[in-house]
Amino acid sequence: MLVSQLHAQNDSLIIPISPDLEIGKLDNGLTYYLQQNQKPADIVELRMVVNTGSVMEDDDQLGLAHFLEHMAFNGTKSFEKNDIVSYLQSIGVEFGADLNAYTSFDETVYILPIPSAEFENLDKGFQILKEMMFDMTLHGDDIDAERGVVLEEYRTRLGAETRMLEKTLPAMMYGSKYVDRLPIGTKENLETFEHESLRRFYKDWYRPDLMGLIIVGDVEVEVMKDLMNKHFGDVPKSEVFREREVFPLPNHEDTKIAVASDPEAFVNRIQVIYKDRADRKEMKTVADYKSLLVDQLFSIMINARLNELANSSNPPFLSASSSYGGSYARSKNAYTSYGISPDGEKMPETLKAMLTENKRVLSHGFLYAELDRAKRSLLTRLENQAKEKNKVNSERIVSEYIRHFLENEAIPGIEWEFKTATELVPNIELVEVSTRISDFIHPDNMVVIASRKEDGEESLLDEDTIKAIIAEVDATKVAAYEEADLRSEIVESVPESGTIIDRSYDEKLDLTRLTLSNGVRVAYKQTNFKNDQVLVQAYSNGGTSLIDEDNLQKTLLALQLNANAQAGYGGLAVSEMEKVMSGNSASLSSSIGAFSENISGNSAPKDLKSLLELIYLHHTSLNKDMDYFNAYINNIKGFYAGILSNPEYYFQITVSEEKNRGNKRYLSFPSEEDFDAIDYDETYQFHVDRFADANDFSYYFIGNFEAKELESLVETYLASLPTKEQQDEIIVPEFRTKDDYREFIVEKGTDPKSFVNIQWTENLPYDAATRIAADALSNVLTNKLIEKLREDESGVYGVGARSNFQEIPYSQLSFNILFPCGPENARDLIDFSLELVEQIKKEGVSESDLNKVKESYRVDHKENLESNGYWIDYISTTDRYKKNPHRIFKYEERIDALKAEDLQRVAIDFLDENYFLALLMPEEIIEKVVEDVDESVEPKDVLANYIKAIGGTDKLNDIKSLQVTYVGDFMGNEIKADVLSTKDEMVQTVSMGGNVMATITVNASGAQVAQMGNTMDLPPDMAADMQANLGIIPEFRMMENESLEVTGIENFEGIKAYAILTKGNTTTTTSYYAVESGLKIKQNVLIEMMGQVQSQDTSYGNYISFNGLLLPSTTSVPLGPQSVEATIGDVKINGEVVVAE
Repeated sequence: MLVSQLHAQNDSLIIPISPDLEIGKLDNGLTYYLQQNQKPADIVELRMVVNTGSVMEDDDQLGLAHFLEHMAFNGTKSFEKNDIVSYLQSIGVEFGADLNAYTSFDETVYILPIPSAEFENLDKGFQILKEMMFDMTLHGDDIDAERGVVLEEYRTRLGAETRMLEKTLPAMMYGSKYVDRLPIGTKENLETFEHESLRRFYKDWYRPDLMGLIIVGDVEVEVMKDLMNKHFGDVPKSEVFREREVFPLPNHEDTKIAVASDPEAFVNRIQVIYKDRADRKEMKTVADYKSLLVDQLFSIMINARLNELANSSNPPFLSASSSYGGSYARSKNAYTSYGISPDGEKMPETLKAMLTENKRVLSHGFLYAELDRAKRSLLTRLENQAKEKNKVNSERIVSEYIRHFLENEAIPGIEWEFKTATELVPNIELVEVSTRISDFIHPDNMVVIASRKEDGEESLLDEDTIKAIIAEVDATKVAAYEEADLRSEIVESVPESGTIIDRSYDEKLDLTRLTLSNGVRVAYKQTNFKNDQVLVQAYSNGGTSLIDEDNLQKTLLALQLNANAQAGYGGLAVSEMEKVMSGNSASLSSSIGAFSENISGNSAPKDLKSLLELIYLHHTSLNKDMDYFNAYINNIKGFYAGILSNPEYYFQITVSEEKNRGNKRYLSFPSEEDFDAIDYDETYQFHVDRFADANDFSYYFIGNFEAKELESLVETYLASLPTKEQQDEIIVPEFRTKDDYREFIVEKGTDPKSFVNIQWTENLPYDAATRIAADALSNVLTNKLIEKLREDESGVYGVGARSNFQEIPYSQLSFNILFPCGPENARDLIDFSLELVEQIKKEGVSESDLNKVKESYRVDHKENLESNGYWIDYISTTDRYKKNPHRIFKYEERIDALKAEDLQRVAIDFLDENYFLALLMPEEIIEKVVEDVDESVEPKDVLANYIKAIGGTDKLNDIKSLQVTYVGDFMGNEIKADVLSTKDEMVQTVSMGGNVMATITVNASGAQVAQMGNTMDLPPDMAADMQANLGIIPEFRMMENESLEVTGIENFEGIKAYAILTKGNTTTTTSYYAVESGLKIKQNVLIEMMGQVQSQDTSYGNYISFNGLLLPSTTSVPLGPQSVEATIGDVKINGEVVVAE
């Protein structure tokens, strides 16, 4: 009785505010949070949280909450347009990476990290933030100039995800204002809103009583308070008062279902949402905190079950998770189950599995063993956070106070949380967690969202099917969850220890190096950057470069996907190992890259032994289980099948393939055939072999550990690893990226979105001074590109330049300019970018521009020196590249010595006219000219101009036979199309990987196709269409066709072209001839057979001369419904090889 009374009294206690925090309000209503924190040193994180977002917009203000956020950086009382960004860059604050802001439905947050070593910088940082909130100028010209930037940001959001969100949001946020208030707004309103609408939003909602000023960083609280009072204390209380409503999320009795598909989607996703009936309750008492702990335990346990299913030998989904927490609306919490299906066919199974696991808990609850593991995991996480209390980054602290200001989340501090959790968690009963789901799940307020790739197939998961699955699961008796007993140890038997045979100590680096009796090398550095962290990295040379070409297709794809690891290690499946490791912070992953084997992991100091045990298992005990391997491969194969539908991914992939054309060891985007070619035994054996020999592995440990303990564990678990005598080295490929000028255009997507990638590459010996200068140049150029393309031209939302100087497998410098934009602006923006490069080459860079970059380097370097992650990367890569590790102590000297002429030299030497230009354009880029074509333009005149352009009638009449070979790459295989044309016959042979796939012969007697040893006559109608195109070039025969028609002038990326229509028996062909040059640039053929229509596009570009005959050096070769980009190979005229002039 007494115990229960004491618990009841404790439950009613109010959760305190963290003793490290000072919180209060100014007279004008502004709430403030002040806390000194020394991580990172000499940085103060400033945040201004405005309790308003897009949900507060009036109907004429759609998108203006976000637009106003942009305007805060575009002029205030004391800072003209761009001055804020320019000043902050001068003190080492990078625009975008550091200086930023975001707008959501309910809030707008401004992010200003300020270097605080110089008081003047901090003082000006406060001034800037104050003026951004209360002294924006909002000049009409500046507003109009920013429209273009915001519209470009709007453009970046276009795509499948946005289209599907717009379809599903009405169900998810049924009956609420959120449905019509996406923060980006509408294109129409962004283009047309009145200036006064924006100013009215500023006046109504940017007021002190709706603002939270958060200051956390490396300066005393009294200094913070003085600066706050100086800059914000005299801001008057607002005279305007519009009530800041909290918009409800109405309840609904029925289940809302929304199904959305899109041809550009590539993720098949299901969400099952159970919204609370009541509005969100604030966390005020210890009892509320206990409820949070119960919810966290529930989440750990249900997700462990879902992970076990995902890692099973017959997984119903790629991944799934369930949790209780916030929704889009601030007023409501929800329980959400989320699943990703590998493909559309498996979506019903994914939904059923998610619902079934919820019902399993509802019917039977959890097991005591599950609760025990969850408790250990939860307390371990809180213990780690408590130990790191004085090492927490200020950014993380700030995020908690943002949530407190907006949602009144409790902020007692981690010490209170851990102490209270250690008292409460042991006493939480299984029934409390098991029955929690009955509060979550109910038939009302339920929402099911299914979004998938639209692939032309009828959806297997429509609204009726979803209802049927829900009903089926409701009516089904679900069996209780069962699990087998597992061993408690990670390693079943401790190996026989080896010894340390050599050691050295680098006093300057505070680094100890060991050589073990089996040849393994170990380096360790003790730090106190984090109290509860130990990191490990290891590498050995070799990787997949050691696979011979005959086995590449059998093994490379699976190794890159790390598919072998899905079977687990040490006789334990992945899910079983997770159970054994519950409450244990150790985590490890291993992989095989192109040129090395790699291991990385981490743990708390108390779990260092477990970390070493995992390393031992990864070297010695990879499980062999084809069922797990195949399950993973099959699931990932379905997922990969949809990726190419996304324009941005398609662009990245095809550009990479183009850059690697001719690289036999390059893994192109995998096809279904590539997955099917995987040989598990070969893959498994290669993986085992690469880790079986630890002799050429180097290990690195950095963190807060005891050296004596680490050395003892190293002797046990590393010095005992099997080794061989040999030391493997990478095999350097012969392939090198071309550095000549090329233009590569990718057509993909339906939205008016383009992406530009301008790349220079040069193979040259590595030079550290050049690397630093090139990196500095990329940063200077990024800032100049932002000024020109974003601020002056309003043509982009984001833009950047970057450089990379690789050393492995060979030394190569690459330099890129990248940005998304509108298709109509792409060419102009490319020109502006190249003009900036030329300007730097001629005039150099200014000292002020260079100093901004140098200052950001200094700020970053200072922070890096207190990071375990930075040090372990630095020491391991320094060893790998055989560099002097002490060069880190001269880093600032090298930065100080960097001169403007160093950057100019890099620009002159490397950024020449030999660049690779990749351009993504939407598929529908052809725009009809409004005016009709001049009636005097005859189809035969257009064809005659083409004949004249490529060499003339006399030249063509002299050619009795023309044989042209085009070479391309299809899914990693070389494909050749060889076309031999005479006046009366055409023979086309297509081969892949040296094997002839098909030969088509067309002559006066008909058309035949020979394939796989069989020859078949094509239907007479199709043969007649092909015969109409016989000749050295088809245009001679086309001239005889009286039904030709010029249908219009169309525009291909600024090139106007006549469109000539030819109709045959089974084909409709449109050929496009450039108005200016007369050259053919594109052809579309619609083939209609047996009620099916197939479209084939062929493009022609970069014409070059062969003995006076112009031929396209680049084209696309139709391959069924697809096409392959190809370049010209051999050319024979009248049987003799002709070389390009």
